[in-house]
Amino acid sequence: MIFLRNLNRVQERINNAARRAGRLPEEIKLIAVTKTVPPETIKEALNCGVNRFGENRVQELILKYPELPPGTEWHLIGHLQTNKVKKIIGKVALIHSLDRWSLAEEISRVAIKNDIVARVLVQVNVAGENTKHGLSLLEAEDFVSSVVPLPGLEVQGLMTIAPWTENPEEVRPVFRQLRELAVRIKASKIGAHMEYLSMGMSGDFEVAVEEGANILRIGTALFGKR
Repeated sequence: MIFLRNLNRVQERINNAARRAGRLPEEIKLIAVTKTVPPETIKEALNCGVNRFGENRVQELILKYPELPPGTEWHLIGHLQTNKVKKIIGKVALIHSLDRWSLAEEISRVAIKNDIVARVLVQVNVAGENTKHGLSLLEAEDFVSSVVPLPGLEVQGLMTIAPWTENPEEVRPVFRQLRELAVRIKASKIGAHMEYLSMGMSGDFEVAVEEGANILRIGTALFGKR
């Protein structure tokens, strides 16, 4: 099976990167990014032991959600429009893309209405790319501090998307700066857990692991080019 072969290769690379950094491979969560991947293929991944899946778009997630068995863990990893929060609250284990106050307020409101706690990561645009969403490094700490008191919402860590490059070493400073930001926020004792660093994709996940990532968002390396 092609997926299983790809999964084994990816897992071996994760394990090797973790060992190089003196980390335990089991600390690192793999999220299989299923953008444009049909439910039948996702079920194959489930059969191979993968049960965490990430979707970029709300509409695609809610179409696939009922097609997968209970216990499947979904993550919303793409930009989230405020008016679509109500469609995913209660369906996803983690929202990776909290990037503005209006979204935080809406997540809080909908979570309270549904009597749940929504777990979120704050998205940081470390490289300052105009084409990407996220708070700047200078804004992020104050933003986390303001969001933490909101009811129905729990900040679990940070997320970033590094610039695309053929040489992953070029984005090592991006991952390092996110880790350092998480350390500062945790030291400030404002109440954010900083349990997770979601960083690293198919082209750069080994460097991300070496720099402290414990959630990887991998699509192409598992499912092939779309």
